[in-house]
Amino acid sequence: MRKFLMFLILVPIIEIAVVLLSGKLIGTIPTLLLIVVTGVLGLYLAKTQGFKSFQQLKTAIERGQAPGDAIIDGMLTFIGSIVLILPGFISDIIGVLLVVPTTRKLFKPAIYYWLRKKMKKSQIILMQK
Repeated sequence: MRKFLMFLILVPIIEIAVVLLSGKLIGTIPTLLLIVVTGVLGLYLAKTQGFKSFQQLKTAIERGQAPGDAIIDGMLTFIGSIVLILPGFISDIIGVLLVVPTTRKLFKPAIYYWLRKKMKKSQIILMQK
């Protein structure tokens, strides 16, 4: 819980510092335009990549396969899209990494590791019919 609280405090401070530095280096109007453009890009990527993730999920279910990868892809795409919409350049970089399929693969092992750890501690329970 402490780590999460520190994260909630430090990230906005760092984001504000980077935006202020950017405003000083390239100017206020270009900085604001970059923030708006990345927000619009986030919405577009959320729509297109979210649709692709949904299609992957649907295809996996139709084939009778476990939709684990499709669910993880959808979750990472959703989180990345939300982060892209938030104002700030660091969050935009993280958002792009989560939304783009080639870089999204880098996060999957960490998600699977986290899920396995939670399952071992019985904090996540999978139910099957």
